[in-house]
Amino acid sequence: MRRVLLIVLAGIVTALVIFAIVVALQPAQFHVERTVTIAAPAPVVFAEVNDFHNWQAWSPWAKLDPAMQVTYEGAPSGTGAIYSWTGNKQVGEGSATIIESRPNELVRIQLDFVKPVAAADIAEFDLKPAGDQVAVTWSLSGENNFLCKAINLVMNMDRMLGAMFDQGLADLKARAEAAAAQP
Repeated sequence: MRRVLLIVLAGIVTALVIFAIVVALQPAQFHVERTVTIAAPAPVVFAEVNDFHNWQAWSPWAKLDPAMQVTYEGAPSGTGAIYSWTGNKQVGEGSATIIESRPNELVRIQLDFVKPVAAADIAEFDLKPAGDQVAVTWSLSGENNFLCKAINLVMNMDRMLGAMFDQGLADLKARAEAAAAQP
């Protein structure tokens, strides 16, 4: 009986060691991005992403928790604008700070998540104007800690976040195109 227990224990330890090695070998960084072309001038689109007050209208996370508590601090828009939220399990808790804003080109945001998992990531909205249209690329980059690496073994971050980005970009497109169509 004792021998069987030792064999089972050795098997469990071996499985845990193999699991830890597999997790440790996962990428240390992640990057998710999606792009959409919007039939609106770059200033219209830029105004939407450069002002956190507009995000409630198109952000997919705002729809996940309509009761989410939101606060705004710092500059009203652009560099120094801060958006903080506390919500349900799906949206968690954290803050976003615009750390770089180049009109009609780029909005770079420092994201600091508190819940459900603490993390610090960078989001960007890269705008590439082309005539009366603009290609908008929404990206998120960050470090994968051990827990995130383990989660990524069973959940595809690109697919999960990418779907949210696609939804948000579709809503941003509809909003910006409607604004551009108004006289």
